[in-house]
Amino acid sequence: MKTTAPHCGYESDDSRQTGASFCRLGLARADRSAVTSALSSQYGLTTSVDSFCPSVPRLPLKHLRFKFILRCIELLTGVWCGKFNISLPEKIEALSGSCVLIECAFEIEERFHQNLTESAAGIWFKDNSKNPVFNSRNPSEKHFRGKLTGKIEEKNCTTIFYDVSSNHDGKYYFRIEGNGGLKYTYHKPDVTINVIDSPHNPTVKLYVDEKEVQSQQEVLEGSSVCLSCSAETLCSSPPATLTWSSTSRHPFSLQEKQNQNKLISHLNFTATPLQHTVTFTCTVTYQLQDNNKTAHSNLTLHVTYAPKISLSSSCNRTDVTVCLCEVDGNPSPKLEWHLSGRPVTNSTIMSISEERLSSTVLRSFITLHHSLTHTSTVQCVTTNTHGNDKQLFQWLLYAQESTECQQASVPLLILLTLILLLYALTVGLGLYKIRQLSTKIKAQNEAGTYASLQLSAPSSDYETLNVNKVDK
Repeated sequence: MKTTAPHCGYESDDSRQTGASFCRLGLARADRSAVTSALSSQYGLTTSVDSFCPSVPRLPLKHLRFKFILRCIELLTGVWCGKFNISLPEKIEALSGSCVLIECAFEIEERFHQNLTESAAGIWFKDNSKNPVFNSRNPSEKHFRGKLTGKIEEKNCTTIFYDVSSNHDGKYYFRIEGNGGLKYTYHKPDVTINVIDSPHNPTVKLYVDEKEVQSQQEVLEGSSVCLSCSAETLCSSPPATLTWSSTSRHPFSLQEKQNQNKLISHLNFTATPLQHTVTFTCTVTYQLQDNNKTAHSNLTLHVTYAPKISLSSSCNRTDVTVCLCEVDGNPSPKLEWHLSGRPVTNSTIMSISEERLSSTVLRSFITLHHSLTHTSTVQCVTTNTHGNDKQLFQWLLYAQESTECQQASVPLLILLTLILLLYALTVGLGLYKIRQLSTKIKAQNEAGTYASLQLSAPSSDYETLNVNKVDK
């Protein structure tokens, strides 16, 4: 955005300051030595003012005419101090269906300052038409719908047009109409409005440890990562928004800020293996009256990290012993097998095979024949440029002993079971015999007691009486 100096109408910052300096010098100290000194300090020119302005008469200071001095300055710098001038952006992009803001500032001749009041009209013309498309003081149905948002009495002609369509596409120039004779059209410079149907994609940049890097550059695990997304604010109500999404959910820190021309959003996190090949998407949304318009940009993160052996790595013994080792690392890691601390390769008594599951994941198998099962350790060793990892399997000998023990214990268990069964039968039979004998003895004892009682029992009185009766 170009700006105009408060008094000199310069468009660039450097020239604005230079022009203001020359104006002050020309208006305050208009003599040859002052202008020559100014030329030397501002532009490094050692030639006197007479070389550039030979028509300036050699008169005492009180007789110098300011217009000659200012004319010399104008020839050198292109500045007309206190003249009609306007500052406009060269080009503005406007989204169809939204609005467009034209930032504008102007200058007038000093003699018209008293004619510039808040009742002055700001008028816009389009292309080469003599008919205005906007008049802040006398709006018309034929005009573009809009509003002069700047304070015209402060030389601010900033204007907004609503309901932008393809009809707004073109070049615009401004006219000021105030009291008295203040009427001036600023034909140059003009501003070009370019209407677009779809918004531009936002810009996504990658920062690692606060330094910008290429989007395809790899990021080391543990690094501080910042993804920056920026988009043009354009003109929409409510304002445009930026949102982030990714192919994987992880905690992030989000920071957002907005200035007059840019929307900016920062995504901050620490790089981990989980974020390798994760795609981050930044979406800009412009909320319009009829519908929303969006655009997005992607960035895929590439994280490098030391290899890590998976917890699923293990050994299994059947007819042979097979051990599996699975490792994940970037760059893709290398893997070795060690038996009793020594690296081994394929041979007639062992076989090693590998399977690549992805660009970062490697799986390896080692098959050991029974002739090697006396070894006590099997180790998986993996390395890449960022580190290494190891896993030790110490169960082979113990597994073999356990298996032999199990095999030897089977007959023993059967024998013990038979002995227990025989013992149970013997005990049960013994108890049964003892019980029978006890029952028999008890029965005999009861029978002997009854017989004894019968033999020893006295005769009853009835029997005695009967005997006596027979005798008689």
